[in-house]
Amino acid sequence: MADSATVESHSFQAETQSVLNLVINSLYTHKEVFLRELISNASDALDKARVTALTEHDLLGDDTELKLWLSTDEDAKTLTISDNGIGMSHDELVENLGTIAKSGSRGFVEALSGDAKADANLIGQFGVGFYSAFLVADRVTVISRGAKSEQAWRWESQAEGTYTIQPGERERRGTDIVLHLREDQTEYLEGYRLTSLIRKYSDFVEYPIELSRTQTEGEGDEAKTSVVTETVNKGQALWTRPKSEITDEQYEEFYKHVAHDWEAPLARNHFKIEGTQLFTGLLFLPKRPPFDLHMRDSKSGVRLYVKRVFVMDQCDALVPEYLRFVRGVVDSDDLPLNVSREVLQEDRLVRQIRSQVTKKSLDMLQELADERPEDYLKFWGDFGRVLKEGLHSDTKNKDKLAKLLRYHSSTQEQPTSLDDYVSRMKEGQEKIYFISGPDKDFLAKSPHIEGLKARGYEVLFFTDPVDEWVAMSLTEFEGKQLVSAMKGELDLDDEGEEGEETKGEELGGLVGAVKGILGERVRAVRSTTRLTDSPVCLVSGANDPGANLERILKQAGADTGPMPFAGGGRVLELNAKHPLIESLQSLVGKEEHSKKLSDWTELLYDQALLTEGSKIADPAGFAQRMNALLLQVSQGLGGAEASEGE
Repeated sequence: MADSATVESHSFQAETQSVLNLVINSLYTHKEVFLRELISNASDALDKARVTALTEHDLLGDDTELKLWLSTDEDAKTLTISDNGIGMSHDELVENLGTIAKSGSRGFVEALSGDAKADANLIGQFGVGFYSAFLVADRVTVISRGAKSEQAWRWESQAEGTYTIQPGERERRGTDIVLHLREDQTEYLEGYRLTSLIRKYSDFVEYPIELSRTQTEGEGDEAKTSVVTETVNKGQALWTRPKSEITDEQYEEFYKHVAHDWEAPLARNHFKIEGTQLFTGLLFLPKRPPFDLHMRDSKSGVRLYVKRVFVMDQCDALVPEYLRFVRGVVDSDDLPLNVSREVLQEDRLVRQIRSQVTKKSLDMLQELADERPEDYLKFWGDFGRVLKEGLHSDTKNKDKLAKLLRYHSSTQEQPTSLDDYVSRMKEGQEKIYFISGPDKDFLAKSPHIEGLKARGYEVLFFTDPVDEWVAMSLTEFEGKQLVSAMKGELDLDDEGEEGEETKGEELGGLVGAVKGILGERVRAVRSTTRLTDSPVCLVSGANDPGANLERILKQAGADTGPMPFAGGGRVLELNAKHPLIESLQSLVGKEEHSKKLSDWTELLYDQALLTEGSKIADPAGFAQRMNALLLQVSQGLGGAEASEGE
């Protein structure tokens, strides 16, 4: 028994206590999953020991048979899960069990909604399986000894806000997790129950899972009691087995093991590559995004094995960053066991494996999109932003990625693919049109697409900030050029509209007058067929950044000063057929109306800024000019009413 002076008492980190309360009170429909989680953690500890031993050859000593084992004590009502893995030091116990040792933990807790099912998904993605022990235990004791330490440590908690740490005793490296079972959870002392759960959830764990149970032979005075230990799991790597022999349930449990997820996967791809090299892969798509998907330190979820031996977790070299949500394993017969992360980045064989893993991942996504379009749309809503990154970084697979894109449009209720857009193109339409902005409702009312809609052309809505970089990377699809409705000159002249060019020429005086009033705020002024209902709009040059990108960069704190934005960078287009433009034209050259021409021009310019989503430079001036105009209109209405009264 440790001296009381050596017992340290700690309080749980606030975020950890929140998670503990959630786990204990509301998370699990089936409490039995605690065993899966603790076995999975023990398997991870064994992985770490084996990998470390590849470079530190004396780490395992004479204890080279890596395994985990379960034992029960009916009198004490305890279930113990043990392993001879890497073990934990004093500080590691504090870090791993006393806190949520991952970045963004506070944000994670803030994201908890109070809805048990939704929070179960979130907490499962974040990975806090150890705390599931408190589903069945009112007290948990952890005794652990690090692989390089002579001292063992004992961690204990009743999940009431505090835990203790003190020196403990353990002959060898590894960890024992002792569950002091609740009165209503003693079923987990029964050998057949534990055997059933291990085979249900953890049969594929590659390390032996041994179960010790009491066996009585004979009767009466001749009865003899002995402890029998048997290996419960098959331990065969699931991915090495023929697909025809693996059930959906087995795939699902394997996914939950490697992904530390509570839900079944959305899709899977089990494949074997033979040729210049031999490797097997089993890849999964999660149903929901991991909590850290958009964090800078988010890692790949693919594990690397060499000849069925675990080598590396979160192997970034196997998967491009834009596929970091893919989970699973890759098992190579050709790589060396002691391969390092640095070597992986440069290895020719690894590059070949990466290419195939990328292809198989994209094939899995395309199959999902083709066969289960509704599920794919849900997936796209959660993961689409990350997938778009590949258009910029993976030019080799740009065509495959382009087929996976989904966008809202001016004619469709649901997001559409580029393939479907092309299939609906009007006869004679040669280009794919899109418009960029903050949301689809805003874009649906944009003046920039009036002419396109009037001609029956569908317009895609690019509403994600990442779409600005998509537009730069994806300039054509299936031989059709992608064109922004907010850039360049749209050639929308139809046959039978011979008067349009003449009408534009008639604005010559107005064009010069408007340019003179606005000065360097616009690059040029011109007539357009882009508009039908609105009098004006602002457009960027075909190769210049647009208004939406300017807004995104400013929100990010970027200095947009030198870039050709709304200053002298954009062109003011006039709708020659609009009554306001015709009225404006009538004021040109008349000295007595010069102020009115200037005020109306300023109003229309500010209107163009607002309708593209930009801020106006002088809101007070805009309000004064608008009030003056409204006053003139109201006075005119009053005079008309007086005339009618006479």
